[in-house]
Amino acid sequence: MKIEVIVPDELLTTRPEPKPEDLRRQILLLTLGSLYQSGDISGGLAAQVMGCSRWQFYQLLSDSGFAVIDYPEEELEREGEVSAVWYEQG
Repeated sequence: MKIEVIVPDELLTTRPEPKPEDLRRQILLLTLGSLYQSGDISGGLAAQVMGCSRWQFYQLLSDSGFAVIDYPEEELEREGEVSAVWYEQG
């Protein structure tokens, strides 16, 4: 399936050098990042769509402000407890 997005010319003129391909990749990254962060797609699939490796995709996500590793709060609390025990034992 192919979906086309119409972008007003005004969006291209707000950039110093309008490059439609750069804007297309940015829109794609933001879309894939949102889908990845919500758990709707895997990092591997997103990387495939972006045309890069999984690790490159994770770097792009990180550079764009997305959480690459997003642990549930309960898991973070448990990790903190385990770290505290290890620290006390060390």
